[in-house]
Amino acid sequence: MKKLLEISLLFFLSVSLCSCPYSSAYYLDETPGMYVQDALIGNWMTYIKKPNSNHKDAIYLSLSKKSDMEYNISFSGNLDELRFYKNITSDSLTGTGFLSTVGDRQFLNIKINSRIYIAQVTLSGDKLSILPLAEHFTGKMIFNSEALRNSVDFHYKTRVHPILADEFCLRDMIRQN
Repeated sequence: MKKLLEISLLFFLSVSLCSCPYSSAYYLDETPGMYVQDALIGNWMTYIKKPNSNHKDAIYLSLSKKSDMEYNISFSGNLDELRFYKNITSDSLTGTGFLSTVGDRQFLNIKINSRIYIAQVTLSGDKLSILPLAEHFTGKMIFNSEALRNSVDFHYKTRVHPILADEFCLRDMIRQN
């Protein structure tokens, strides 16, 4: 009985520690295939709750057009919690990205520091949400873009609620310009 408890505790601990966003060496599509959506271009802002606190910080997202099919992406604000993941060295995080469609959902392929992060994008009325998938959304090894696309599609078809990296979700952002 004690062994079963130890295994259960180890499993719970490993699942709870895997809440960072999914990163890959592959995009959902090997090359961009969707044109930049003018409705997404601009400066956006939301508040996020700091871990283990009731304090909320403003996080800003800037999306601009890099080319006909790619975006320049910049996150700024108090990003101290991201230092643990070794992604930032100042108060901003920049990269590029492009949109892909899987099923009936749109995803942003975000490239930051040679890693690709996959985040669902929803624009509802005048509010934008960027919802990155969690590292453990799939148990499969991903070796190419097609395998990643199939895993994301399967995940959204078989889950009531997708597994998201909640600490990194930017929900209900409002336009600043």
